[in-house]
Amino acid sequence: MTENVPHPLSPQDCLVAIMIAVSASDENIRTAELVKIQTAVNNLPVFADYDLDRMNTMTQTVFDLFTLEEGLDVLFGLIRNNLPERLNETAYALACDVAAADGTLQEPELRLLEEIRYELDIDRLHAAAIERGARARHMTA
Repeated sequence: MTENVPHPLSPQDCLVAIMIAVSASDENIRTAELVKIQTAVNNLPVFADYDLDRMNTMTQTVFDLFTLEEGLDVLFGLIRNNLPERLNETAYALACDVAAADGTLQEPELRLLEEIRYELDIDRLHAAAIERGARARHMTA
């Protein structure tokens, strides 16, 4: 699993891993979620220097971790060790956007978002604002 990662995770790798984890959390990766991830990586300034080839590596890493009993704990350990604290809210915002992309939030996605809030120590008010922003961006007419 981690032997496929030739160097420590970059902050961008961590952000991609979180987005992939949210998408895969309900065991049904939807096209809208993949488009959201691709759009984020292609357009957000935090990914300006990101090697797009790393996305496949991160996707496989997340999938491999999800097959392990303690895989989610391992994923959060990697993220805590490699994601600068200043990007914790960015990570949560990206996670919320991926979860909201298909217009529905399944129970596994909600549980994972709760775990991300806890693991990244996101303030409750900040989390509520981030969630409301994601909801507003993904409303349909």
